[in-house]
Amino acid sequence: MGRILVEKDVEAAVKGGSVYAAGGGGWADHGRMLGYAAVNVGKPELVSIEELGGDDWIATAAAIGAPASTTPWEMQGIDYVKAVQLLQEALGEKLAGLIIGQNGKSSTLNGWLPSAILGTKVVDAVGDIRAHPTGDMGSIGMAGSPEQMIQTAVGGNRAENRYIELVVKGATAKISPVLRAAADQSGGFIASCRNPLRASYVRKNAALGGISMALKLGEAIIEAEKRGGSAVIDAICRTTGGHILAEGTITKKDVVYTKEAFDIGTITVGAGDKAVTLHVMNEYMAVEDAGGTRVATFPAVITTLSEDGEPLSVGQLKGGMHVFILHVPKDIIPLSASVLDPTVYPPVEKAMGIEIARYALETRA
Repeated sequence: MGRILVEKDVEAAVKGGSVYAAGGGGWADHGRMLGYAAVNVGKPELVSIEELGGDDWIATAAAIGAPASTTPWEMQGIDYVKAVQLLQEALGEKLAGLIIGQNGKSSTLNGWLPSAILGTKVVDAVGDIRAHPTGDMGSIGMAGSPEQMIQTAVGGNRAENRYIELVVKGATAKISPVLRAAADQSGGFIASCRNPLRASYVRKNAALGGISMALKLGEAIIEAEKRGGSAVIDAICRTTGGHILAEGTITKKDVVYTKEAFDIGTITVGAGDKAVTLHVMNEYMAVEDAGGTRVATFPAVITTLSEDGEPLSVGQLKGGMHVFILHVPKDIIPLSASVLDPTVYPPVEKAMGIEIARYALETRA
C-alpha cells in the first residue's frame, strides 16, 4: 500500500535529499516550502511503481536552472502544480503519478504538492539517485529518443514581469534546451513537468526506490543529530553503504560559472600526497588522488560533509574549511537507464575536460 507523506517526512526528505544532492545547489528552504505546503493542503501519497497499471501515464516533475542567490528567481509551489496541469491538457489524459529527475535539497519533494492538490501519486522512482548537471542524465533513456515528447515550464519573477508558462513538443534533446532558456529568462529557476511515459517503461528504466532511500537516510540523520557531527557522519555512511574517501582542509577552489549556466572547475582538499581533487560540474562528478588516479566517478554518490555532518554544496565551500568526502560506489545503488546511456556523457566530458563515461559505464565487478 502507498504511504501518506506527513509533516515529519518533510525534514527527512530535505536532509536525505541534501546528501544525494552531491554538492549540487538547490535550496533546502525551497524543499521545506514545497513539503510543508503539500502536507498542509492535502495528503500526498508515495507509491511503488508496482501499485500502478502498466499503461498509466507518469511524467517527471523537475526544477530547471542553476539559481544563484544573485539571480532574481522566484518559484512558487503553485508553479509545480500548474506545470502538471498544462502537461495533462497537452496530453489529453490524466497523469497517474510523477517521478523526479534526481534527488536533491528540494527536488526530492518536487512531486508532493501536485500529489496533494491534483491526486497524482508520488512514484517511488527517480531518474537518478543523486543529482547531476544535465537533464539528459535524469531522462531515463529518453535523451537520444526521436519520439515526440511534451515538456512544460511555469514560473518566474512576477515583480519583474518574468513569469512564463510554456508548453513545447518535440524530441527531448531539442526541447530540453528551450526549457533551460525559459529558466534563464524567468530569473534562473523554473518548475517543469515533462516526458509523459507509460508506467511499464518507467519500471524498466528509472532508479526504483529512490525517494524512500532519501527518506530513510534523512530519518537516520535526524536520529543521529542529538549525538553530534561524528554520529551523523557515521549514520550517513551506515545508511548509504558508503565510506569517507578522504578528509582535510580545502586548499584551493577554482570553479567558474559559465554562460551555459553551469558551475565548472575543481576543488582541492588536503595537501601533498594526501591531496585529493574534486571535479565539479554543478555537482561533484569525479575525485582523483594526488597522483592523478581516479578514485570515484559519477554515477557514484560523491558529497562533501562539514564536521557537523551537514552536506555542503559547491557554492558553500571556501578555502580553509575542513570537509569529509563521502563516496557511495555505483554498484550498491539502483542505476537508471539514463546514467548507463553512453550518449549523455560527451557534452559533460567536453565541458569538464576529463573522462567520465569510461568509468561510469565499466561493468560491475
